[in-house]
Amino acid sequence: MTEGEEMETPLTPLALVSRGVRLHPQRDAVRDDDQTISYGALGDRIERLAGGLRRIGIQPGDRVALLAPNTAQALECYSGVPLAGAILVPLNTRLSPEEYRYILDHSGSRALLVDAASYPLVQPVLRERPDLLAISQRGEVPGLLSYEDLFGGARVPLAAESFPAEGEVLSINYTSGTTARPKGVQLTHRSAFCNTMNMVLAMGMRKEDVHLHVAPMFHANGWGFVWATLAVGAANVPLPAVQGEDALRRIGRHGVTTLCAVPTVLTMLLAAARGEFPRGIRVATAGAAPPAAIIQRVEEELGWTVFHFYGLTETTAFITHCEIPQDLPRRDVSERARFKARQGVALPLAGEVRVVREDMSDVAADGREMGEVVARGNVIMQGYYKDPDATARAFAGGWFHTGDLAVLHPDGYLEIRDRAKDVIISGGENIPSLEVEAVLYQHPAVALAAVVAAPHPHWGETPVAFVALKEGASVTPEELIAHCRRHLTHFKVPSQVLIVPELPRTASGKIQKYLLRGRVRGDSPAAST
Repeated sequence: MTEGEEMETPLTPLALVSRGVRLHPQRDAVRDDDQTISYGALGDRIERLAGGLRRIGIQPGDRVALLAPNTAQALECYSGVPLAGAILVPLNTRLSPEEYRYILDHSGSRALLVDAASYPLVQPVLRERPDLLAISQRGEVPGLLSYEDLFGGARVPLAAESFPAEGEVLSINYTSGTTARPKGVQLTHRSAFCNTMNMVLAMGMRKEDVHLHVAPMFHANGWGFVWATLAVGAANVPLPAVQGEDALRRIGRHGVTTLCAVPTVLTMLLAAARGEFPRGIRVATAGAAPPAAIIQRVEEELGWTVFHFYGLTETTAFITHCEIPQDLPRRDVSERARFKARQGVALPLAGEVRVVREDMSDVAADGREMGEVVARGNVIMQGYYKDPDATARAFAGGWFHTGDLAVLHPDGYLEIRDRAKDVIISGGENIPSLEVEAVLYQHPAVALAAVVAAPHPHWGETPVAFVALKEGASVTPEELIAHCRRHLTHFKVPSQVLIVPELPRTASGKIQKYLLRGRVRGDSPAAST
């Protein structure tokens, strides 16, 4: 080697996958109800998938879309597609044909890997796009190339010489369209590597772990767990559909030790828990601020340990983690839950995270002054695909603007109080909807709660609460309003509580507040996830 010759290899999750495959060829990589796949076999399939994509004409930089629930085949695509040098475009499984049409066109996808069960969702689009090469997974679809036919030829080795440069885009993940077209978030190999290692470190991932994929893999690439498990040699248990009973069954059958889920899905698991079930599971939760009451119930009733993360698709999943102080286990259980509801401090490889005023100065670390969370560093997206204006707005002042409002506590831990668009302004007073929701969750009858702004002729806006009750529970709206009056300043108390059978949610479990706002304002927005 000559002096000055490059010594670095790309920082990419493919390097972590390569390590797991090389060190643990005999260990279980996938445990499913009908099959078990070893690391050696998974590595072989990833290499052959990459080779098969190249054989059918996929070139470096081409976009390859994936429409599938959480399956073993989907898991291997998160490594096989980028190993081919292509850019993965994961598709939400609950969109409309028009939304699929837009994303496939906007991304310029050349191929679509589609689970046979999901094929009807995109069939109208494929009729209009004969140029789009569609490949069916987990079943034959007439007229489509079979996924398994990709595995018969040469392979691309899981080795450094095959890896794209770390600054290359690994995936384009489209945000949920609510009031505008979804935006394509460009995540690089480097940002995915850093987020993956953050998950390994924060969750203490090890080869003995068995991870249940509850959060959709299409949601910020499974929060990075599509690679974090493979990096350490842990087993993966796919969960194609989020159903509480099935999730608990798989937990028991396959010996699950870790999982990731949004707070509303944790509520679903709590409702489904009956009799004996495994305890001691480590749970990563994010996607929405978890109420302290939900954290407390998961830890007390299920005996699981909650790890709270915060971030967005634009931050490759996460930028902060509520790291546990040394004395936390000695605190009262409710106090521990309240602390864990904070979003916490920057993850080791995330970069910098601040809470700022409009002039970009830092808010006081007093737990009271609210500002916007901004970040910069290793896990921030490259930008929005084909949208320079939105990218420029997001990076105003050289920092990525999350749109989330938070306070900074004296110990340096940040706590989200609301999305900027979700703050209710009543008579000039700011009402954080999360604060009102946290009080509602304290009531023993409440399973899910969402608070939105409704128009008011005098105050401008007033808080209205939508509540879904626990199975078998009974409470009146008046009783819930009285409960809020005991715990909130008078102007923060909901003027109306609507008890509903269920709340509208995305495929990842987030409550769709824009639909609820439409109801109280008399709008009729198109459904989206």
